[in-house]
Amino acid sequence: MSDAAVQDQLEQYRTELTGYCYRMLGSAFEAEDAVQDTMVRAWRSFDKFEGRSSVRSWLYRIATNVCLDALNAGNRRARPMDLTAPTPVAQAQLNSRPEVTWLEPVPDGRVLPSVADPAETTVARETVRLAFVAALQHLPPKQRAVLILREVLAWRASEVAELLGTSVASVNSALQRARATLAESEPAKTDTADPLDEEQKKLLDRYVAAFEGYDMAALTALLHEDATLSMPPYDLWLRGHDDITGWMLGVGEVCRGSRLVPVVANGTPAFAHYHPDPEGGFSPWALMVIEIVDGKVSGITSFLDVKRWFPLFDLPERLEA
Repeated sequence: MSDAAVQDQLEQYRTELTGYCYRMLGSAFEAEDAVQDTMVRAWRSFDKFEGRSSVRSWLYRIATNVCLDALNAGNRRARPMDLTAPTPVAQAQLNSRPEVTWLEPVPDGRVLPSVADPAETTVARETVRLAFVAALQHLPPKQRAVLILREVLAWRASEVAELLGTSVASVNSALQRARATLAESEPAKTDTADPLDEEQKKLLDRYVAAFEGYDMAALTALLHEDATLSMPPYDLWLRGHDDITGWMLGVGEVCRGSRLVPVVANGTPAFAHYHPDPEGGFSPWALMVIEIVDGKVSGITSFLDVKRWFPLFDLPERLEA
């Protein structure tokens, strides 16, 4: 087989492998690096691939080892609410933590392959949600791999055992422990973005109107009473619509007059948030991921490192007035 044919055969699995590595690592950039490492290793050793398993299984074995090596270095990505208690708005201070601390957003197109089965699509979207990926980060690396392979990708226990070089009993035990850990802090069931129903679309339209108009009464009406706001790379997070609007009328007042451009991140609605620029037009400010539960906004995560996120999401560097 020619080098080009080998590369084409490997490349067809890139998106699903990136989704797997993203769930394992919690970082869009680390996931893409892990997949690239996987592809290079596979390409270099393809002539030794003996076909005892499928190419797909072989690639997952390589990717799993790459991810386990990365995780054994000790990094566990988190959301601000995993690290600190909520802060009353009157005491709020912005303390930054290093980039490697934070769970990262990801564009759907990088991690969700096109599949014909609607049920598979639903599971894929639900399992890249921020809340779910954050919950995965609490699992030891091998339990994390077992849970993703068994529960998300629907591999058989025997297939996972072969991939990990262990027994079916060991795989079943790891899955049981992983399920028990997730049950202790089960991630909230939030709405996914494809497709949005009419009520969700109306809610998001009202959210944009309230945010761009800086109408805090209208915004409060759209938020759950215990809604959260977080702003990585800062470890501050706020709980409750009163504290959220209090923040926006205080330190957050700089957001008045902003513009929101709809995107999709982590299977959920999101917005590119642009600030008014003193020189005219609007400049990037945050990637805002929205979580919706029962017809109201339950969480807002504003990722502020726009130099990383806006190019990843193919967003314009500025908006004209």
